[in-house]
Amino acid sequence: MVHKKIKTKCGMVSIVGRPNVGKSSLLNSLIGEKVAIVSDVPQTTRSQVRGIFTGEKGQIVFIDTPGINIGKDTLGKMMSNSSTSTIDEVDCLIYLVDVSRRIGEEEEFIAARVKDAKVPVILGLNKVDIKKNYLSEYIAFWERVKGTTVDKMKKFSLIALSAKKEINLDKLIDLVFDYLPSGENLYPDDIISDTPQKMAMADMIREKFLHIMREELPHSIGVFVEEVRPLKRKVVLVKVLVYVERPTQKEIVVGKKGEILKEVGTLARQEIESLLDKKVFLELLVKVEKDWRNNLELLRELGYSS
Repeated sequence: MVHKKIKTKCGMVSIVGRPNVGKSSLLNSLIGEKVAIVSDVPQTTRSQVRGIFTGEKGQIVFIDTPGINIGKDTLGKMMSNSSTSTIDEVDCLIYLVDVSRRIGEEEEFIAARVKDAKVPVILGLNKVDIKKNYLSEYIAFWERVKGTTVDKMKKFSLIALSAKKEINLDKLIDLVFDYLPSGENLYPDDIISDTPQKMAMADMIREKFLHIMREELPHSIGVFVEEVRPLKRKVVLVKVLVYVERPTQKEIVVGKKGEILKEVGTLARQEIESLLDKKVFLELLVKVEKDWRNNLELLRELGYSS
């Protein structure tokens, strides 16, 4: 008996939206493992992170993008460009909104960029588990932006979601596959992310700062993994530069008697050891670099692209 080969689908899907709508949480929930750092601090994600979902129907390469905002400094503009550049370079777009927040200027700014996308768009209405929400307002807003009702929109779907409570995630996966072209998987089945190792480590460290310091953390903090090299068998040195813009910010990030830096180092080292499967000697150096967020050369060194 000749077995008929099942046709699979494969494609790239970008998750876009304003800062702090739950893009990274959605990506992690869809993949089933942590591939992107999560925080309720806006602009947690600063560069594109890819999460790879592989199932019976094929493979979806999700791209978690920085929150699109009205960037003022070079870093902010680079982050927004990183998000908007994916809009017509993928096979499908998930435009994620947080229905627990009112529609504001940022939403208008993003919708203006998404509305003319040439690829299929899925409007993801996130955080529907929160009792007070503006779900109907977001649907009416999108209809106003597009100039037509949702039932008349081509290559368009909307879905109510909760990334945190994992509501309708299976339905979202099925919806995405409906829009993808036929094709072979781009990655082996056991790969869940293609984020470069140094970038993944830098994100782990920055996440620890976000969780420990929260409101105290200077928005201008940057983390750069400068060197990764073996010290001896099964022990790796990871040298990290933590950039701030002013000496006063350095004092905050280091903490009294170095307590903040020590706690960040301990938590990050454990996670990096799991990533590398080796013992890690983690060296964190806080460096004052005035106006680093506008230093194009340094930003490229840190892994941001214009």
